[in-house]
Amino acid sequence: MLFLIAQYFHFEGLANLIRYQTFRAGAALMTALVIGLIIGPRFINMLRVRQGKGQPIREDGPQSHLAKRGTPTMGGLMILISLVLSMLIWMDLTNPFVWACLAVTIGFGLIGFLDDYDKVKKRSTAGVPGRVRLAAEFAVAGVAAWLIVSQINTNLYVPFLSNRYIPMGPLYYGFAALVMVGAGNAVNLTDGLDGLATMPVIIAAGAFAIIAYLAGRADFAHYLGIPHVPRAGELAILCGAIMGAGLAFLWFNAPPAAVFMGDTGSLALGGALGAIAVAAHHEIVLAIVGGLFVLEAVSVIVQVFWYKRTGKRVFRMAPIHHHFEQLGWKESTVVIRFWIVSIVLALIGLSTLKLR
Repeated sequence: MLFLIAQYFHFEGLANLIRYQTFRAGAALMTALVIGLIIGPRFINMLRVRQGKGQPIREDGPQSHLAKRGTPTMGGLMILISLVLSMLIWMDLTNPFVWACLAVTIGFGLIGFLDDYDKVKKRSTAGVPGRVRLAAEFAVAGVAAWLIVSQINTNLYVPFLSNRYIPMGPLYYGFAALVMVGAGNAVNLTDGLDGLATMPVIIAAGAFAIIAYLAGRADFAHYLGIPHVPRAGELAILCGAIMGAGLAFLWFNAPPAAVFMGDTGSLALGGALGAIAVAAHHEIVLAIVGGLFVLEAVSVIVQVFWYKRTGKRVFRMAPIHHHFEQLGWKESTVVIRFWIVSIVLALIGLSTLKLR
């Protein structure tokens, strides 16, 4: 909104700062952070009053988690409010990528909200049936993929190799939707401990702020040998907003958590990262930067597959962060060590920009 206003007045005076994506990315971060910190306390109190017993806790999970009973969920709504408001204030609303990412963020957030609401209402950890939820996610991601692909080509670029890509043609639409749905559910599976998913999302958003900005600049993209995506630099502002909203939420989610993100936040944030990766043509790099999320998702897939085949478990409990808890690691130890892994993976992902 402010960008369009400043553009109308030809970016005169201090409004010239709004011309620069780097300034607006920092402003979006601070805006989302301030909004989140302001609305947080009252929002959490409202959730506590309305939900009563809070998020249902799995009886077969780590016994230490039973002490978290009564903690409200759906804190992702707080993230979405601060994130979306910051986006609308600072982003160029004529950019199709903005609306594609906004569609995924809000759409996945709504699906997660319905899932959280069903769990709280029925006092069950089941939620909306998996097939129904996946169908809804693919519908939203399909619309976003159509919006994004209308602005980019259908090539899948390979990291570490300059100007090497796999032409996918119409198959790219399905692939793009799969990246968004996969990212959303991978972050959702990671969200099992206080602060575990939030900080890796912030780290991944920081990495993709750099990637999106460089991909949107023809000069930098040519120098680095990465695909140039006109107008993709605007997504750096979305990444800044994700970081700000995430930091504000982490303030209240730090152990012991006053509120849980719930599927409302984890699906929305993961889907947003997936949409950004597709728009910036760095889908494979997302699997590196978000390698922690991939590991969590793979651990569940392996556990379910092997248990159905043999009746035995590969891990003591899945997702894998619970496995380490069962080995005797304290929750804070698991969280901080996983944060360190996320930082290392983000650095490896960023190294692909130059190692070509």
